[in-house]
Order: sequence, then C-alpha cells, then structure tokens
Amino acid sequence: MNKPELLAPGGSLEKLKTAFLYGADAVYVGGEAYSLRAAAENFTLEELREGVDFAHNLGKKVYLTANILPHNVDIDAFIQYIAEIRPLGVDAVLIADPGMFSLMREVAPEIPIHISTQANNVNYRSAQFWHELGAKRIVLARELSLAEIKEIRERTPAGLELEAFVHGAMCVSYSGRCLLSNYMTNRDANQGACSHPCRWNYALVEQTRPGEYMDVYENERGTFIFNSKDLCMIEHIPELVESGISSFKIEGRVKTAYYTATVIQAYRNEIDRYFADPAHYVFDRAQLEELYKVSHRPYSTGFYMGKPTAEQQVYTDSSYVRDYDLIGIVLDYDAETKIATVTQRNRFFTGDEIEVLRPGQPFFTQRIAHMENENGEAIDVAPHAAMLVRIPMDQPVVKDAMLRKKRG
Repeated sequence: MNKPELLAPGGSLEKLKTAFLYGADAVYVGGEAYSLRAAAENFTLEELREGVDFAHNLGKKVYLTANILPHNVDIDAFIQYIAEIRPLGVDAVLIADPGMFSLMREVAPEIPIHISTQANNVNYRSAQFWHELGAKRIVLARELSLAEIKEIRERTPAGLELEAFVHGAMCVSYSGRCLLSNYMTNRDANQGACSHPCRWNYALVEQTRPGEYMDVYENERGTFIFNSKDLCMIEHIPELVESGISSFKIEGRVKTAYYTATVIQAYRNEIDRYFADPAHYVFDRAQLEELYKVSHRPYSTGFYMGKPTAEQQVYTDSSYVRDYDLIGIVLDYDAETKIATVTQRNRFFTGDEIEVLRPGQPFFTQRIAHMENENGEAIDVAPHAAMLVRIPMDQPVVKDAMLRKKRG
C-alpha cells in the first residue's frame, strides 16, 4: 500500500512556501498564462524558478498548470512559453487539450505531463488512451465515485498515477467546463476567467410573461439553485487510499495562505496517522474541527459516495462560513525572552484569546496579556495592516506560525 502524495494549491510564492512548511509533498501552481485561475496571483518566471528551487531543496515537487482550452491565437505563444519554462525544472505540466499535449511532447519531451481534470476523464479507457500517448498522471474528474475510481485503478497500468480532488470548492458544471460565465459575463471559464455565476441568486420567469421576475424564496435571501457545497473527504482517508488514488489534491489557488496552512496540516496529520497503524486507525475529529476554522461552504462528500442528492447543494446562501480571522504571522521568535515578532493581518487587542497554529505541531490557545509596537512601547490594540507587534508567547513558536482569533 503506497502512501499517497498530498498535493497543495500554490496561488503565489508565499502560499507555495506555506504549503511545504505545513506538510505538502507537492504544489501545483499557475504561470502568468495558460492557467485556469486568472484570479490567482500566479507566478512570474523568476518566482517559478525560486519556487522550484525551494521545493527541490526540500525533496518536494512543483507542477505547473497549463490547462486552458486554447484558441488558435494561443498556440505560437504557448510554444515560446514552454521554451521559457523548460530550463526551470518543473516536475510536470498539467495539460487538458490534445493539441497542447502534442506540442509539449515536441517542444519539451523530457517534462512529464499530467492530464488535467478539465479533460473530463471518467473511465478507464480514456485513462488508458492518455497513458499510451505518454501521460504520467491523470487528474480524475470530480464526478466519480470511489467504486468507479477503484475500477479505473484496476484496469489501468500500475505506472499511471491517479490524482483526485479530496477537498475544496465544487463546480456545478462537468469538471469546470462551464459556459454560464462566458454567456452571462463574457468571461471564459475555460480560459481561466470564471465569474462564478453558479453562486448568484436567481429568480423565475414564466415564458408568456417576459420581464416579470418571480422570486424563488428558500429564505429571505432568495435561492441559490446552482450553489454546490464544498468537498471534504478528511473523514474517509482509508477509503481514498483503498481506491488506489496516488495523489490527494486540495483545491484553492485563490484561497489565503492561512487556508492553505490549515487544510494541508489537517490532511497531513490524518494521512500520517492512518499509515502509522492502518489496522487500528480511528478518525481524529479534531482535524475536521480545524477545517471548520477556515473560510468554507458547508461540507459534503461530493460524488465519492454515489450520485449527489439535493443535500449536496446550498440553496439558502452563497456566502462562505468564516468563524475565525487570521490576525498575524510570526516573523521571528526569541527563545530566551519568549517574545514573538508578529506582522499584523487583522486588528486585535490586548486581552484577546487567540489560537496559535504551528507547522507540524498542535495549535495552542493563549490570551494576549501584553504587547508592544516595534519601538518597544506598550499598546492595547494593533490596528494597522502589516504593523510589527511583539507578543510574549506561552509556548515556543517558529517563523511562519499563524495567530488566529474567533469572530464575535
């Protein structure tokens, strides 16, 4: 039984480094072109070089997404782009389009290719097809059950890796092939510019009464008929492993570094606990509680347990659940004085009860009894973004530990 890779989103260089610090085995990132997350910060060539070097020094991997569905105008520039990223040492490139696949094989045959979820691989024959063409990995469509994934694993060569999303946002369309965004806002989801109309509030119009909008009320906010719940499979690590998935993928390149740290560490902890003693493994609910402390929609198991029912949709609201705020990130810690230097991310006060998230360790709770500004002056509030604050800590911390506070 092979231990699956834990694959994290890397929407920026900061998030890439955070993901590795908190337990990711690999990170997938987007360049400034050809990626399906135009809203992410994405990577310049120099940032990509730095990110790859950072990962390789840790013995970890970076995968580059180039999974748009290109038009003619994109082709020549893509050839140039591959020539530019070729010497950087990325560990694989994600491709969705057969033409882009053939170009990759011609221009940079030594770079492994992963077939993106945008290619909608939902059966073993399509997986075999891509493997025969030279693909190293298939990113399976989200619309598969565990039983279907297990059959794909059994009917494909052992050398073909299978990657699957296990956590994050779900799309109402077939693995992201949405035309709503393009039609309604002229922003092409298949070019990385989705405007997420599935999260909007809709009304009903009867055919013979155009222009007469009838509200469809689930509650006072209306109804959100396309609004999927988020995927969360942390309670099902054994089933995911037994299905034969090679890489557990976390969605969220446009999410925050705090989101990345929290989610990756929770899955890291649970995967490691399972592999330490599979026969006696019992799920640790504390890891699920951690996932409730990041911005999320209500959780579900998506298609994994069978065809989703109405329970997999959120009809009452399209907003995220946000119960905790990141208030600061540790820049430095003095072990002698036990004082941490923190850069502020949200306002906080003396007397606040906070939780401190540390890489590779359980979080701890403490009250801020005292704090000072960078001039050593006692302060009662840290009101300014990115201001430096010195805080005595109850337990040792490390650089990049995160301070969070419950709302309300």
